[in-house]
Amino acid sequence: MILRSHPKQMSSVATGGNGSNLSYGTTDAVAAQFFLKNVHPEMRNAANDLFGHPESLHAQPNVFGELMRVLISPSADVEEAVKWVLGNGVDPDISLHMRMLTNRSVRAVQAAVKCIRKVVNSLNLTSRPKTVIVSDTPSFAKTITPNISEFAEVLYFDYKAFRGNISHDVNRLPSLEFRAKDWGPAPRWVAFVDFFLASRAKHAVVSGAFRRVGTTYAQLIAALAAANSLGDNSTDLSFSFLSSFQSNLLTGGLRLQVGWGHVWNRFAGPLSCHHQSHQCAFTPLLPPAWWDGLWESPIPRDINRLAAFGVHLSGFGTVDENRLQSFCSSKKNSVKTSLII
Repeated sequence: MILRSHPKQMSSVATGGNGSNLSYGTTDAVAAQFFLKNVHPEMRNAANDLFGHPESLHAQPNVFGELMRVLISPSADVEEAVKWVLGNGVDPDISLHMRMLTNRSVRAVQAAVKCIRKVVNSLNLTSRPKTVIVSDTPSFAKTITPNISEFAEVLYFDYKAFRGNISHDVNRLPSLEFRAKDWGPAPRWVAFVDFFLASRAKHAVVSGAFRRVGTTYAQLIAALAAANSLGDNSTDLSFSFLSSFQSNLLTGGLRLQVGWGHVWNRFAGPLSCHHQSHQCAFTPLLPPAWWDGLWESPIPRDINRLAAFGVHLSGFGTVDENRLQSFCSSKKNSVKTSLII
């Protein structure tokens, strides 16, 4: 197979100073911007049809959720574990993901409980709602359960009590203690069970954390849950993805929501929310992949980073289209050919 790339068919964010294509080795959402910021209107229009217009975050299509619904499914062992948790087979109404990094933040728990209660009150269910809890800190589920069980049934995967085929092989897996601080002490396969368990939520996914809210893991859970809930035969057109922020995350705005893979890092600049007691924020299922529209308020580091690619941002997050076109037009025409065996 021969792959050919033409720099002038891409936007300036896709080309380096010598006309080389920077899409090689791209592993994050920046790749989508090679099309959304394309200099050719036809390409940009096609990208907007696929990813939605950046000015309407909540009207964007659930692209990755629908792709996952078609392309991925749990293995038989993971499916067995999910069914073991659900017991009677009834899907949960709400899922809560909390990335705690072994922290014991009381305020994070309080904010998440308020957010779940808000969802429950909006559903008007006739039966006691079921809430699934997943976290990188296994003990967290037991910590928050008494707070939620007052108004909802709580479920979580206790991998130590599970006696399925996966658990029998745990002792033969290599030790990964060096990642315990980041991913928690549970075996890696537990994350897959938690993922498919949480993505069975029928009405809402809530994301919380002691520090960074709305990680990629939570985003993918919400996207797949929404696709499952709003599937081909569904009559329910309501699904919510919510982010719960506690007061210390809002004191200085969302300045801690930076780094790759966090849905709110595009809103961490000077225009971010300040001095609120808590926030249960509606979150787009398809988060902005770059600084695409008003009010995204990028931080200075990212403004400078984008300027190197010819993308000049205002303090409101808008792009100077004239300078983008000029920068891209100045690129040297070249063709790079790669042979893939």
